[in-house]
Amino acid sequence: MTDVQPRKILITSALPYANGPIHLGHLLEYIQTDIWSRFQKSRGHQCHYVCADDAHGTAIMLRAEREGITPEQLIARISEEHQADFADFKIQFDNYGSTHSEENRELSSYIYKQCRDKGHIATRSITQAFDPEQNLFLADRYIKGECPKCGTDDQYGDNCEACGATYSPAELKNAKSVISGATPIQKDSEHYFFKLTDFQDFLKGWTKAGHLQDSVSNKLQEWLDSGLQDWDISRDAPYFGFEIPDAPGKYFYVWLDAPIGYMASFKALCDREGIDFDEYWKPGSETELYHFIGKDIINFHALFWPAMLECSGFRTPTAVNAHGFVTVDGAKMSKSRGTFIKARTFIDHVNPEALRYYFAAKLGSGVDDFDLNFEDFIQRVNADLVNKYVNIASRCAGFVKKAGGELSANVAEPEMLQSFIDAGDQIAEYYEAREFGKATKLIMELADRANEYIQTKEPWALAKKEGTAQEVLDICSMGINLFRQITIYLSPVLPEMAEKVQAFMNLENLNWESRKTILTGHAINKFKPLMQRVEGAQIEKMKEATITDLEAEKALAEKSIGGTEATSNKHLEETPIADEITFDDFAKVDMRVALIENAEHVKGANKLLQLTLDLGGEKRNVFAGIKSAYAPEDLIGRKTILVANLAPRKMKFGMSEGMVMAAGPGGKEIYLFSPDDGAEPGMRIF
Repeated sequence: MTDVQPRKILITSALPYANGPIHLGHLLEYIQTDIWSRFQKSRGHQCHYVCADDAHGTAIMLRAEREGITPEQLIARISEEHQADFADFKIQFDNYGSTHSEENRELSSYIYKQCRDKGHIATRSITQAFDPEQNLFLADRYIKGECPKCGTDDQYGDNCEACGATYSPAELKNAKSVISGATPIQKDSEHYFFKLTDFQDFLKGWTKAGHLQDSVSNKLQEWLDSGLQDWDISRDAPYFGFEIPDAPGKYFYVWLDAPIGYMASFKALCDREGIDFDEYWKPGSETELYHFIGKDIINFHALFWPAMLECSGFRTPTAVNAHGFVTVDGAKMSKSRGTFIKARTFIDHVNPEALRYYFAAKLGSGVDDFDLNFEDFIQRVNADLVNKYVNIASRCAGFVKKAGGELSANVAEPEMLQSFIDAGDQIAEYYEAREFGKATKLIMELADRANEYIQTKEPWALAKKEGTAQEVLDICSMGINLFRQITIYLSPVLPEMAEKVQAFMNLENLNWESRKTILTGHAINKFKPLMQRVEGAQIEKMKEATITDLEAEKALAEKSIGGTEATSNKHLEETPIADEITFDDFAKVDMRVALIENAEHVKGANKLLQLTLDLGGEKRNVFAGIKSAYAPEDLIGRKTILVANLAPRKMKFGMSEGMVMAAGPGGKEIYLFSPDDGAEPGMRIF
């Protein structure tokens, strides 16, 4: 890989939804893509990395209504927040757009018309879910129930996160409206369908042609063998999106125009910088197109998307690279445990490049889930970056500066330095194959060799002897050269660090080709600390801030929904302390830690939620009057306090076997009690 032919590459990441902040689960993908993009640019390729906010759909419309603003105002604000987070994580887009753009409107309409005119669009009346309380047709993501394929509960109306199956909302079992909790009724509506079945043979070939990871290709073959279904691409008003040409009141389903947003964002870049859009998107193009996505949206990117492109006369992707989900400390990201961490919260407490390195150090080219273990995170970042990598420069720079600030004209160990240069070929192969973990492992092996060389030579001891000034300079200049080689190899992962090193070493660039140059007689600047150690206290404060932030957001959301100001804080005046009791009276109350295993609306009840509580093996059914303050999905997985020895109470809706503890005046201001981390279901409160 020493003689690299220039390539023209277009790279995209999945579009973040413009309805909330970027969090650690999102960042895995954008960091992975950015590393690969920066590597390609470092190699001298003409590489463009584009993305955009996914700005359409019912969720956007409803949130804007709650906040009393227009959807356009909401998506503009979210876009600004997203781009600020990405910038601070050094994720470098060449263009960041929005699916609510004129470029996307034009391209979506064009692709639709091409498919329609070629006979691949059908219309038919369907029976669709309708929320009778909200007077609204329900988008797929606003219906939840049991997956019709595998039986997993709490799945959305379009695809199952457990087994990956796709289906229509009507196929869900025990479906409920996420908006109101009402059971959807069925209403007829004319819908538009993309005839995906027309592309069965094309997709069978395309999915086997090396565009996908083997495991992904094999999974798709199972779906293809069971037979494809036509894809519903329309939604009824009210809906925030693009109206379908010649179909008043009908809108493109968000997943139709979302991937077209890749093209639209690139089109905006092309118009701004004079790039030939058609060269990258025409059939048979020699340019390369790569999509980086999560494994949960494979069906949209590896079936629907290539079929639409093929149908409308555009090229299909060179590769679709899928990755797994992010877990934290071995468990699903959790709001109650403080591990559902937003990008901004991380930035406020920990150096973002530490996360970039940790992701890179553990990432491979497969689709396995990624566990962010904070104990391992602290150890690895400190050991690799601070103790090994930065340590090389900090041990050598002072001696060079003391000798006049100019590297030696001699190369103390030319064979060793050449071996570091040659290692770049293997590291490049690992980067190219998205085997970042293997790349960083080899880079750290080089750092170990550099530190071993310096430790063996002991320039600090040698400097105390007379007549050794040149030898000390030769050793430390060698160390600085080795440090520079390692920096070049780490620069796609640590771009901000590379900029600091570039300034310290007085260099024009640190691109891949520059590794072949050996620095002799070169002036360097004063060394400044490049990175601080990550401490456990930072992580704990970040988790605490996450919990506090989420609680504040929830309270604000409840206030905006209710449209009322907070009630008086004179709680003792409004609800005086009850009559005094003895300790023996209190001791009769048995309060236990309980895990909320499930929560759901109660049909016909205005105030109640039905909770299934786990006391460490024993299950309890409890009806709690907290519906005005909590959505069921926000409670599942949370721990609370249960009065466990309260006599069961027969209610209209069933038997309630206890009472959960909460405080507040009522309405939106009800606050469910939760124990500190470490408390386990079944433990008694004392």
